[in-house]
This record gives sequence, C-alpha cells and structure tokens, in this order.
Amino acid sequence: MIRALIHAALALMLALAPLPALAVQPDEVLEDPVLEQRARDLSQNLRCLVCQNENIDDSDAALARDLRLLVRERLVAGDSDAEAVAYLVDRYGEFVLLRPTTGGWNWLLWAAGPILLLLALAGAGVYLRGRSRGANPEEQRLTPEEEARLQRILDEGRS
Repeated sequence: MIRALIHAALALMLALAPLPALAVQPDEVLEDPVLEQRARDLSQNLRCLVCQNENIDDSDAALARDLRLLVRERLVAGDSDAEAVAYLVDRYGEFVLLRPTTGGWNWLLWAAGPILLLLALAGAGVYLRGRSRGANPEEQRLTPEEEARLQRILDEGRS
C-alpha cells in the first residue's frame, strides 16, 4: 500500500516536473554540425524581441524562430560570426544583443550605476559628517534660567 503511494507520488512529480523547452525545431537544424554549433552559440547571445529577457535559442516565439533562421542563412551564405551579428544589429538595433556593447553613448548607461553610487556615498558622508558635528558645545549649555527651571521640575517630580 505504502509502496503504491510512493510510486504514485513519484509518477505525479515526474509528470508535473518542468521539462526543458527545446525551441529549436528539427527543420531549423543545419546539416553541417560546425555551422549548427556556431548558430547555436550566436543564438545564445541574441535577444528575443518578443520575450526580451530570453535568448532566441530558448524562445518559442515566431519572431525568435525567424531570427534563428536568419542567423543560419547568414552563416550558410558565408558570413563570419561578427558579420552575422552585425547584420542583425543593423536590422534590429543593439537591442537584439543580450549583452550590449560599451561603445558610443552606451558607456553612459554602463557608468551611470557606479557614478550614482559614488554620488550617494558622498552625499551620505557629507550628511553624516555635518550631523556628527552637531551644534557648538557652547550653544548646548543651558542658560541659568533654564537650569533653575529644570531644577524646579526635578524637585517637583521627587515630591
């Protein structure tokens, strides 16, 4: 009885376990294994324009399939890896790259995080430094009237 329940639970877990999605269809695979491996390597670094945070090799979107086929066409036509990627970047912009370049104005995007962190740390340092100085010790002393009033309040609290 227990053994049957364990087998049923295992079968249920296997049935519900997520299986890896193989987006590349058999009709897309090139006959030349070297070209196919180059295409797969390139596809790992190209963004699916529909899914946006998934590479075209893993995406089931129709546009991702079109991009995979386009990469393979370029490789079969004799393009180098860089030429195939450049063709896609010319056609779709740098957004198609999962890891954008640091050239041009992109350096500003790459540098913005560290620059803002340094500015925040400098601002926090200035704030804390000014706060730790506080008021001048002479200004913090009570006047004779305030001391007398404080003494009266303390005396009343004791009675």
